[in-house]
Amino acid sequence: MRPKKEEYYLEIAKAVAQRSPCIRRKYGAVVVKNDAIISTGYNGPARGVINCFEVGCIKDLKNLPHGSAYEDCPAVHAEENAIINAARNGSNVLGGTLYIAGVDKEVKLVEAIPCSRCKRILINAGIEKVVIRKENGEIKFIHTQDWINEDTKNYLEKLEKVKRNYN
Repeated sequence: MRPKKEEYYLEIAKAVAQRSPCIRRKYGAVVVKNDAIISTGYNGPARGVINCFEVGCIKDLKNLPHGSAYEDCPAVHAEENAIINAARNGSNVLGGTLYIAGVDKEVKLVEAIPCSRCKRILINAGIEKVVIRKENGEIKFIHTQDWINEDTKNYLEKLEKVKRNYN
């Protein structure tokens, strides 16, 4: 049976994740535009920087939760690397779709929701849609416009709270 395009690109993202040197979680991202793969990326340190696969993981040693303590990790996220790799190769991601997949140490599927920093990078790069697979296997579509609306709402709420506390 021929897989749907979303399944196809998510499986490619999962394969890309296998290149990650991260010992906690591996993520892979694929940017698609006009039904063609523009670039790929996986989470790992900047080019030439030592990685946890070689020497150990500070976040593991400190027993830090996933999705936190990014300052203790040398990794560039898969989404960031996919955008950077497109730029390095002269490709334009504007209007593209990013597919992202992740697995844990046991190679079990994890929901690959981009962090707030990556959300903003994807918005500014012009990615229109992000496609992930939930832990239950269901495919989820996220429009970056939703993140723009959410970020705006959250900021305005924080701003109002600060204004009330300082006035």
